[in-house]
Amino acid sequence: MERILEPEVMDGEEQVRVYANADFAEENQGFVDQFLALYPEIREETVLDLGCGPADIPIRLLRSRPTLRVTGVDASGPMIHWAEDAVRQAGFADRIQLICGRFQDLQLDRPADAVISNSLVHHVPNAFQFWYAVKTLAKPGAPVLIMDLLRPDTPEEAQALVDQYAADEPEQLRHDFYHSLLSAFTEDEIAAQMAEMNLSRLLIDVPDDRHWLVSGRVF
Repeated sequence: MERILEPEVMDGEEQVRVYANADFAEENQGFVDQFLALYPEIREETVLDLGCGPADIPIRLLRSRPTLRVTGVDASGPMIHWAEDAVRQAGFADRIQLICGRFQDLQLDRPADAVISNSLVHHVPNAFQFWYAVKTLAKPGAPVLIMDLLRPDTPEEAQALVDQYAADEPEQLRHDFYHSLLSAFTEDEIAAQMAEMNLSRLLIDVPDDRHWLVSGRVF
């Protein structure tokens, strides 16, 4: 099945509300736990979160390791507004900086000490822009952890995943999940992208039937 693009920015108010209210606790906490397990030395550094969404992962990261700082970036204005409220309510406004803007245009005062991203890559028409940003925004040797959806072989397989994992979710979320699966990349495509961007030191894993995971250090 060829990749079918979906909109790059999730900026509909209802779409953002449904996504932000969805229960991704297990997935997001697992992502945070894996990051901290892979890189236990990360203590007081600044972590860059590309496509931070409603800031659930930055908040969970600070709850697990409150000495860190996080810079969260998202191109959706409504999503950043939701994230700002969540960060304020969590009491981390002094440690989580939120930026509304495209990661392609992002400029930092200094390179990030680490880079994370969950569920952004499938939104990007040109994934090479994403890997270029990871390379240029991170300091040499910075640890990275990137996770995203894995494109199934057929639309029918995509629908089966939606029915299996989002059977009781709102229709808007089911709709977005299905189209995100169609817009996702395969493991081979991700491997080819990283090879072309000279990121072949990074490791690719497929932890389940709907995600790929990339980890390692950027040099």
